[in-house]
Amino acid sequence: MAATTHTVTNQPPPLVGYDVFAGDPALTEGVARYVAGERLDEVREELGLLGRAAGSAPAQRWGAQANDHPPVLHTHDRYGHRIDEVEFHPAWHRLLGHAVAAGLTDAWSRPDGHVRRTAGFLVWTQAEAGHGCPLSMTHAAVPALRAEPELAAAWEPLLTSRIYGQELRPVTEKGGALAGMAMTEKQGGSDVRALTTRAEPLAASGEYVLTGHKWFCSAPMSDVFLVLARAPGGLTCFLLPRVLPDGSRNAFRIQRLKDKLGDRANASAEVEFDGRTWVRRVGEEGRGVATIIEMVAATRADCVTASAAVMRQAVVQALHHSAYREAFGGRLIDQPLMRNVLADLALESEAATTLALRLAAAYDGGAEQDRHFLRLAVPVAKYWVTKRCTPVVTEALECLGGNGYVEESGMPRLLRAAPLHSIWEGAGNVQALDVLRALRREPEALNALLTEIGTARGADHRLDRAIRGMLTELADLEGIEARARRLVERMALVLQGSLLVRYAPPEVADAFCASRLGGDAGAAFGTLPHTLDLAAVVARARPVVDH
Repeated sequence: MAATTHTVTNQPPPLVGYDVFAGDPALTEGVARYVAGERLDEVREELGLLGRAAGSAPAQRWGAQANDHPPVLHTHDRYGHRIDEVEFHPAWHRLLGHAVAAGLTDAWSRPDGHVRRTAGFLVWTQAEAGHGCPLSMTHAAVPALRAEPELAAAWEPLLTSRIYGQELRPVTEKGGALAGMAMTEKQGGSDVRALTTRAEPLAASGEYVLTGHKWFCSAPMSDVFLVLARAPGGLTCFLLPRVLPDGSRNAFRIQRLKDKLGDRANASAEVEFDGRTWVRRVGEEGRGVATIIEMVAATRADCVTASAAVMRQAVVQALHHSAYREAFGGRLIDQPLMRNVLADLALESEAATTLALRLAAAYDGGAEQDRHFLRLAVPVAKYWVTKRCTPVVTEALECLGGNGYVEESGMPRLLRAAPLHSIWEGAGNVQALDVLRALRREPEALNALLTEIGTARGADHRLDRAIRGMLTELADLEGIEARARRLVERMALVLQGSLLVRYAPPEVADAFCASRLGGDAGAAFGTLPHTLDLAAVVARARPVVDH
């Protein structure tokens, strides 16, 4: 019997078949800013292919399927043999395979490699965020392994390869490999000084066996892991392969998979090392934190990029919905109050994207000044951008009303993904304390950050006033630890403001400085001064979709 009352009207068309890269002016302009002229066409073509794939119906379907069918742990085979394998839905392998083929595990071997990869990571993460974890760790393992040239020579070509092989086999039989990381233990959390996992040296130079546990092991299906353990000489970094050179499985016991809030497509595990877990030392004994710190910094930068990606996708969904949905006599996007909300969200998204690309360009720069800049800018950006992700997604979801609260919209998945990056690789307090550590121990880092910010001095009076306020806070070290979050927030806003004043259209920079630095806005989104050119901010952020 036909349903005569069920006529579907006033619904937006599906947001599908669009170019995630080309439809994002903040991203395309940022890439053009940092990529050398003769290579720009090549990079645009590469990112355009990825952008069209990310906006396609198949990629959107893969993202939903991978989260609807989380990974399953198989500790034993049917005969009782221990195998410790994680089974994933085919959609996961399609997402990860496409990302590896696009070069998202390699920023180290190509010109403009970090800007290319950061832009690609920002684009492809919008299809699904969870598989960014193994991509990030594989990319970030490279600088840590370079502390041991022999290991780097063996593993770097595999980690930077564009070949994805999902099977657990000796790496000599694989064209590419993925890396994971296992540092956190249940009694210590972020305090690695509390680690109890022991490493006992074998007769062969550089070989050890481990005994202990890890409370969080990221991407346990990976081919190789970097782990921290206590050797006779102190806390040390080790390389742990899943499959040994003779083809046998290493003693890597997956006790269970974590039941997580979000990014359910990705596996996180608790693992045990039973005294037979074979590893190779990376770097010197007792220098584990120093060895792995570049990996940590690279993954923290990826947290910034991933948060920018989640924000961008949430804002795109809100803009698309509002452009087609009508209420109270007109389209939502044309109504002053909704326009104010959308513009405010767009500002936050563009500021995050612009900062992520600036970090990538500093990695590509490679000069001493760039290194000093990154020492402060990475924890500052990681603290602030990841903190802003959840409120942005929450407000964007609200723009869709009840439709946004329904799983089919995709917004709940974005909301569950949003808090992860503020926790992973050190939560807010860890980042704030790291900033204080850099300020006390590395004055060159502060000089580099101030030089970066200072290039925009005189361009906006609100930015100039905010810089003076930041310098006043930096000069007063009394009770600095209790004020650390306030200080880092101010540093992040000033840095974002300086970048937008230099690089964004005037209407974007004006709105950001008025609301984030001038104090002319409320605590909630949608409280921008009505005198700003909000229509231009919204128009800039809208995705370009052909329907």
